[in-house]
Amino acid sequence: MGIINNLFVLLQSATSQGVVWALLAIGVFITYRILDIADLTAEGSFPLGAGIAAISITSGFSPLTATVLGFCGGVLAGLVSGLLHTKLKIPALLAGIITMTGLYSITSRVMGAPNIALLGEKTIYSWLQETGLTKINATIIVGGIVALFVILVLFLFFRTELGLAIRATGDNIDMSEANGINTDNMKMIGYMISNGCIALSGSLIAQNNGFADLNSGVGTIVIGLASIIIAEVLFRNQSLLIRLFTIVFGAIIYRFILAVVFELNVEPADSKIASAIVLVLCLSLPQVRSKLGLNKRKGGVK
Repeated sequence: MGIINNLFVLLQSATSQGVVWALLAIGVFITYRILDIADLTAEGSFPLGAGIAAISITSGFSPLTATVLGFCGGVLAGLVSGLLHTKLKIPALLAGIITMTGLYSITSRVMGAPNIALLGEKTIYSWLQETGLTKINATIIVGGIVALFVILVLFLFFRTELGLAIRATGDNIDMSEANGINTDNMKMIGYMISNGCIALSGSLIAQNNGFADLNSGVGTIVIGLASIIIAEVLFRNQSLLIRLFTIVFGAIIYRFILAVVFELNVEPADSKIASAIVLVLCLSLPQVRSKLGLNKRKGGVK
């Protein structure tokens, strides 16, 4: 019973973390899968969103307003990367690195300190905690509501003419241009939505952790990719709406795996390499499935 209870506690904790980190993974999914772009802006827009939310809350803004401002900061960060890539023709990878590097200084200016504590401040989770819910349960509810809202908005958006144009740009840029789609604009919009979601995740996580840290963006791209890969390995060939939901489950599973790993007394300093190892295992799963013949459907057709 002790082991079962311990696993339940780990799962509950992983769920509370997973639902808010899932917003980061969804943001990475938009550039990585929909636009087919390797964007490293995430490691700069994540702490930017956290920093803006934290400084806004400590300056007297409501937690909801602070969260929205954090999202807007990410949108602007995505716009910068989009302009560098589309207008200055800088390769996507380098454009992301340049923006990420510049955002470190901007976030430092915004925060005015390496970290900002939110202890004693009202957060977006406070209204539920005041009803008697634990912090973990409040995080699950708020994170779940925000994730559900974002998923539904994105699903509806990507069914519009503009959204379909963005998806077409990622699928086949040459054909999209031949059909009169301004692919540069589509890429910029994708960058903005992606980094807005990532900064939104940073805003919520900073409020959940009780502080915003300037270096919190290190390794975030790994978390996003791991969540996406886990979702794609476990839930294959799904529609866009289902894929967005499975990313949430992927993020929860990833946090649960990490929680189990840390239960093995892994040193905090080794947390990043533990995350990298988990990602390598996740990335290698499709290859393992292929070697074992598990990718074949009935009748031997892949």
